[in-house]
Amino acid sequence: MHKLILYIVMSGMAFGTWAQTPFCIMQYNVENLFDTKNDVQTNDDEFLETSSRRWTSSRYWHKLDGLAKVIAAVGEERLPALIALCEVENDSVLYDLTKRSSLRAVGYRYVVTQSADPRGIDVALLYQPGMFRLLEHHTIKMPSVENGYTPTRDILHVRGKVISGDTLDVLVCHFPSRSRGTRKADEHRVLAATTLRCSIDSLFMVHPHAKVVVAGDFNAAPGDMVFTKILCAHEYFYMQNNRVNSALINGADATMYLTTPRRSKVKNKTLGSYRYRGEWMFLDHILVSENLLDSASIFRCIDKQVQVADFPFLLVDDQTYGGKRPHRTYQGPSYRGGYSDHLPIYLNFVVNKKAQQNTTR
Repeated sequence: MHKLILYIVMSGMAFGTWAQTPFCIMQYNVENLFDTKNDVQTNDDEFLETSSRRWTSSRYWHKLDGLAKVIAAVGEERLPALIALCEVENDSVLYDLTKRSSLRAVGYRYVVTQSADPRGIDVALLYQPGMFRLLEHHTIKMPSVENGYTPTRDILHVRGKVISGDTLDVLVCHFPSRSRGTRKADEHRVLAATTLRCSIDSLFMVHPHAKVVVAGDFNAAPGDMVFTKILCAHEYFYMQNNRVNSALINGADATMYLTTPRRSKVKNKTLGSYRYRGEWMFLDHILVSENLLDSASIFRCIDKQVQVADFPFLLVDDQTYGGKRPHRTYQGPSYRGGYSDHLPIYLNFVVNKKAQQNTTR
């Protein structure tokens, strides 16, 4: 494992001589990445060594090394420059992941929220300082309690410069759960989306040409009103024929991805980032501002669709519904030793050589 990551890091160093440098942005809900210590301020009791789940140090470090393996696999030629993470407990688990797991050779740094979520779950962003220079970051508070809802995860806003010299604004979010399926849960997600959209609008007011990436677990499918009516986040193919002010492009095009016969007839084809009762769905998304798809831009996105990292080692047989499902850490109360109940997604960007040479480090 250590050799694999070292090889990728050393290979990436050679890209400075290429016409274009790859820049990958990854998003991953890592399914309850808790440490084994009791936090008296949050409800983390189920993830302690003495709990019914028996969340031991051995299991914790096994999960960290597994996540490092996933990140290395997504990287292929160069590890992701930015990684948006959902369901992390605190900065302690991020320190262990970036400094004490096999990822330590890469030198990732991180920023994380400190939300009022009852279980202590937060969102975070890992970044490679050689690819992304942090300028500032802040938390966008979710007004849940003020509107009669249980506290949920806040939104993380990170601003930095990529190696082209372009300023990039990255927002990481984890919208309220849909597990209860109630009208109130739906309304809570609408509140989260409205809060996010207002923050993006404020950003565009100050920086009209801002380059924006929004990544996270939205607990909503691409065609949901959260995207179409509130976030104004449309599929790339829709935007070819329609103009929407301050629009975001949603890399997960459900219509294209799920109904194309060539895809839907492939046996065991992974058609989403999450599977529920035998049905694949996209709950995880990466949205980009339209200017990041401009072919003339120095720093630009080259994928028209989000990529799903459906590596064989991330999937297991679904004994109930057939096909494959994500190899998760826990199935109910039973420990499975896997990675997450979600699959990672990512988008590929490029920076051209000329821009690299003009960048002030």
